[in-house]
Amino acid sequence: MLAYVLNLATLICINAILAITLNFIMGYAGIFSMAHAMFFGVGAYVSAFFAIHFSASLFFVIPVAMMIVGLLSLVLALPALRVRGEYFVAASLGLQVLGVTIFSEWKSFTGGLGGIIGIPPAEIFGRVVTDPMQFLLMSIICLLIVVGITTLLLKSSFGRNLQAIRDSESASYAFGKNVAVIKTLAVAISSSLSAIAGALYAFYLGFINVESFMLDTSVLIMAMVIIGGTGTLLGPIVGAFLLLLLPSLFSYMWFLPQTEIGAIQQIAYGIAMVLLMIYRPGGLVGSGKKGK
Repeated sequence: MLAYVLNLATLICINAILAITLNFIMGYAGIFSMAHAMFFGVGAYVSAFFAIHFSASLFFVIPVAMMIVGLLSLVLALPALRVRGEYFVAASLGLQVLGVTIFSEWKSFTGGLGGIIGIPPAEIFGRVVTDPMQFLLMSIICLLIVVGITTLLLKSSFGRNLQAIRDSESASYAFGKNVAVIKTLAVAISSSLSAIAGALYAFYLGFINVESFMLDTSVLIMAMVIIGGTGTLLGPIVGAFLLLLLPSLFSYMWFLPQTEIGAIQQIAYGIAMVLLMIYRPGGLVGSGKKGK
């Protein structure tokens, strides 16, 4: 039972990092991206590659993964951010599909559909982290670091510019803000921070494949943000907790057909999203008021 709780808590921390980083652009900049799972995947694959071929030190792997994901996001975001609103959602969806295709076909780097096995455990100060409790503690520390970085950025002038763009992009232009640069930097920061979750995920499982980084994952992360509360610091964590705890609760409901648990979960997510949009559009942690 303890092993199950530790596993669930670790996965909640990893997904909370993803939700927080998506909320950084979605809740504070109004940029709705469907490609977050792709950047998560790039972070995981890069971390696995460098851990296997060079060093499994967390202080080496995570910075390298963040740098590569950040640079890649700049290359992909620059053309995509020339559009706004639903057009950017469509562009990011295209990026997500492209990413999944590359993950599946670039066998020399990603292992193709078979994935990468034999990823060594993470190392900190020369010590190998194999104990589940220690890995959970490491994940919590990483989560707190991401929360701290996000908080500092949001309280800075950059964060205020992001919220101004979210409220009115046209007004931001009128006040002389370089909207394209600000949005591009926001996407780069969000994507590079998501690489932390990718590295933790690769080290934790010791195996990764494309199934963990598909469109379903992007939708799930977005659902965590919306259900928890967009534009809040605590909301994404609450959303990650609930959406990962829910499947566990369903699995203990003996009267439900076990072969249909996945479909029942999707139905429950959909109903929860609809009810929240009607009765509490700000999310569980949000103000509950419509609009910004």
